[in-house]
Amino acid sequence: MKNILDKIVNNNENLSREEVCHLMLDITREQYTDIQISALLTALQTKGVTADELLGFRDAILQTGVHVDLSPYSPIDIVGTGGDGKNTFNISTCACFVVAGAGYKVAKHGNYAATSVSGASSVLENHGVNFTSENDRLLNNLEKCNFTYLHAPLFARAMKYVAAARKGIGIPTCFNLLGPLVNPCHPSYQVLGTARLDQMRLYANVMERLNMHYCIVNSLDGYDEISLTSDFKVITPEEERIVSPSSLPFAPVNAADIFGGNSPAEAMHIFDSVLENTAPAPCIAVVTVNAAYAIHTLCPAKSIEECLDEAHISIESGKALAALTTYVQLNA
Repeated sequence: MKNILDKIVNNNENLSREEVCHLMLDITREQYTDIQISALLTALQTKGVTADELLGFRDAILQTGVHVDLSPYSPIDIVGTGGDGKNTFNISTCACFVVAGAGYKVAKHGNYAATSVSGASSVLENHGVNFTSENDRLLNNLEKCNFTYLHAPLFARAMKYVAAARKGIGIPTCFNLLGPLVNPCHPSYQVLGTARLDQMRLYANVMERLNMHYCIVNSLDGYDEISLTSDFKVITPEEERIVSPSSLPFAPVNAADIFGGNSPAEAMHIFDSVLENTAPAPCIAVVTVNAAYAIHTLCPAKSIEECLDEAHISIESGKALAALTTYVQLNA
């Protein structure tokens, strides 16, 4: 560890993907103290983490975790980095069921909330869902309702070895960026929302190395999803562009319109009302547009207008709600 810290701190050198992977594997073998791990994470945070360094941590986390094979269905993951401090309702999770209702396979990887009232695991657990890591059950979910959920703590065993150091540091580290990258089913498709513009390029570099079909989004006023409260940036393998909500068939959205409430129960009520098509128009709009960009990631030959239509139909026909209802029944 001393040599690694010397490279980072004194020489401002980046670590290779292989170096970081071996380092993380040694951390899981408990070869380093929490103080040493804290020093490493602080040094990387100060230097600025690279795509290869993130990939090294990712490789080790997946290597030591629970393996999942959902490849027969080639599902998509829709996820945000979190940390935007906006406390919206569960927009990306809701969009997952809209995409599933439209007939596409979705394998979402998520956890409890870190900075908001209700995380993906929170809203599903409050519906009575019991999480599983059993491959056959995960596949059955995809077959029966086009959606399955991978609750991160059941899969990423390595994370517990850095938990004390992360808590002790008390500031974000590179591990705050790893959640969207360690889906154990290795999805070929992903929509990823970031709260900051500078993270978009980093994630794009990572996903290019993983040969993924991706769409990275950031609302320019700081949301880690398409919020329709401002212009938003989109990066895909084919293009990088700024999109104005005025170019989409939605009325302007205010921050208060998509606030997630002050309790998990309030957040779940909004979540359910969107899928029931009874929510206020802004809530339905933001879910629809995020679902549309996921459909577009899966089917890039389709126009955004076509994808918006599919998302609208999924909600209005009740198929999105049916996907949630069936998923809950299968996992109660």
